[in-house]
Amino acid sequence: MTVVRSILLFLLAALAEIGGAWLVWQGWRENRGLLWIAAGVIALGAYGFVATFQPDPNFGRILAAYGGVFVAGSLAWGMVVDKFRPDRYDLAGAAICLVGVAVIMYAPRTS
Repeated sequence: MTVVRSILLFLLAALAEIGGAWLVWQGWRENRGLLWIAAGVIALGAYGFVATFQPDPNFGRILAAYGGVFVAGSLAWGMVVDKFRPDRYDLAGAAICLVGVAVIMYAPRTS
């Protein structure tokens, strides 16, 4: 159950961070305005809190593992929201990152 909770928190963090960055991008680069930017800043702030709910107490481990989730999540966001078509190298890189997440977060530890 702890692993499932951790994965769900990583997904929520990715949604907040990637979605927040996308909103800022839309507000600034696509000239959608300050409300989009403000919504993005709020979502990015929410992302900062989500990581604190991870069951592992080590900040460095959580953020290192989240980096892999961010890579894969960014590609997925691009596919769904922006109709981005990743190539096989994008997909291979994302898969490698997710293997890294699994090793960092879910490998059995003795301490």
